[in-house]
Amino acid sequence: MEVVQVLHMKGGVGETSYANNSSVQQKVISMTKPITEEAITELYCSTNPASIAIADLGCSSGPNTLFVVSELIKLLDNIRQNIGQKSPEYQVFLNDLPGNDFNTIFRSLPSFQNKLKKQLGAGSGPCFFTGVPGSFYGRLFRNKSLHFIHSSYSLQWLSQVPEGLESNKGNIYMASTSPPDVLKAYYEQFQKDFSLFLKCRSEELVAGGRMVLTFLGRRSDDPSSKECCYIWELLAMALNDMVFEGLIEEEKLNSFNIPQYTPSPAEVKSEVLKEGSFTIDRLEVTEVNWNAYQNEFDLSDAFKDGGYNVAKCMRAVAEPLLASHFGEAIIDEMFRRYKEIVADRMSKEKTEFVNVTISLIKG
Repeated sequence: MEVVQVLHMKGGVGETSYANNSSVQQKVISMTKPITEEAITELYCSTNPASIAIADLGCSSGPNTLFVVSELIKLLDNIRQNIGQKSPEYQVFLNDLPGNDFNTIFRSLPSFQNKLKKQLGAGSGPCFFTGVPGSFYGRLFRNKSLHFIHSSYSLQWLSQVPEGLESNKGNIYMASTSPPDVLKAYYEQFQKDFSLFLKCRSEELVAGGRMVLTFLGRRSDDPSSKECCYIWELLAMALNDMVFEGLIEEEKLNSFNIPQYTPSPAEVKSEVLKEGSFTIDRLEVTEVNWNAYQNEFDLSDAFKDGGYNVAKCMRAVAEPLLASHFGEAIIDEMFRRYKEIVADRMSKEKTEFVNVTISLIKG
């Protein structure tokens, strides 16, 4: 599987699109907002740049894409007014893999920029937006051209499916039944990818530049623990049922693995220290419910169905990967079964995603 070609969130603005099913991701961005705001405030107040370049890596498409940068620009505009500074010019880079739905982003820009202009104070500097297609496991920007980098729920995706997973039969990710060599292969791929990511970003950031990264991760030292692998194990259950019924070939299932690694805080810290270009400012762990609408009132009946919400969220994330391997024809049936399995488990136990957020300063 060529990950660069097939890994992207489901595009468009339809019912199963990522744009309409990314509320968990938005909740995580909101939860980590204080860390992001603290980092960019310290950066701005210590350097007072005439122009500031911000990159959002793994921006996807939909409401979250422009949410982060608009909040950062409004914050900086507020700070510069309070201290009586002339506004900087803003250069915003939106990066994702080439298969990302950049067209939806570009179509929304004119109305977004008009709205932002009205929200900013008099004398605010111009904002320039650039789409940057390409893998962040390689150089994307000129040397020392960025001041601030943000990435949320993207860096758990690997550059490729690890090699040597032939023994991971019946699973589509690390699982409680995965042999030790499978867990080792996943971890080594994460180490290789994240160290390369750090090296590339260290070349692109100015001295004193800041970076805030949020991973889908885990608290446990066990990479196959339930807190990070369960959501994929339940999808594997649906796929195994379809193999048993002859709807999917067993070989098809055994040759499919998700290119993802959900690191622990210790693993993230270890790679940062090993690479050596950054100082760790903050390292924090938070949780968010699988169903982003949990504990909210006045919802329509559809949104009260936790299994339905989680299955739609996962479909928006994983459908392009799954369809490229298993074909489009079985996707609806796959997620119908998955929804039922997820709803059953959610009714019986607490289900949460774990987020690992790290704030870094370029040395």
